[in-house]
Amino acid sequence: MNQKRRYVSGVRQENARATRERIAAAARTLMLERGYAATTMADVARAAGVVVQTLYTSSPGGKPGLARLVWDVTLAGDAEPVPQSERPQVRAIIAEPDPVKKLAAYAAMAVEIYERVGPVHRVLRAAAAGDAGVADLLATTERRRLTGSHGPAAHLREVGALRDGLTVEKAAAHIYALTSLEVFEHLREIAGWTPEECRDWLARVLRDTLLA
Repeated sequence: MNQKRRYVSGVRQENARATRERIAAAARTLMLERGYAATTMADVARAAGVVVQTLYTSSPGGKPGLARLVWDVTLAGDAEPVPQSERPQVRAIIAEPDPVKKLAAYAAMAVEIYERVGPVHRVLRAAAAGDAGVADLLATTERRRLTGSHGPAAHLREVGALRDGLTVEKAAAHIYALTSLEVFEHLREIAGWTPEECRDWLARVLRDTLLA
């Protein structure tokens, strides 16, 4: 009986995950095409093949909640309930013994993330001035980015790779600033750099800034 319950629960969780991904994909497409304000909940529900109530169930908080779902799924690349720190790419970076290669892999991951979320960030940034919910989402995202930057900074300290005199707090601030989405946007859209050029630049600057 317990096995059956676990199986049913697993199927429901998988169905819910697939629904969230479908909703996020539909909302992302419409927001990129029309902008945030012109994208309605009804349009997203229709594009995702669900009823409007399902949107409120999958992304509580109305339209800002939907924007949060789009951001979270785009950031992670899927709707799996797996923390960023437990994902294979991050685990591989942690396991890499060479600090230079470690930061090169981190830079590659940061650029990959920008390529996914950059367009969504621009849409939400444009909407934030007129929508308090979106403004709060972006502010929360920035706080989470700064908090998340403490992870690699502390890891470099633990393995003895952090430059002498550089605290974890300062190192985290460097990482937070250097991986800013606006930095990548300027390099890609204004300077005309390729993702590979962004990756190599970030790896070099992180190495020169953080390592002994």
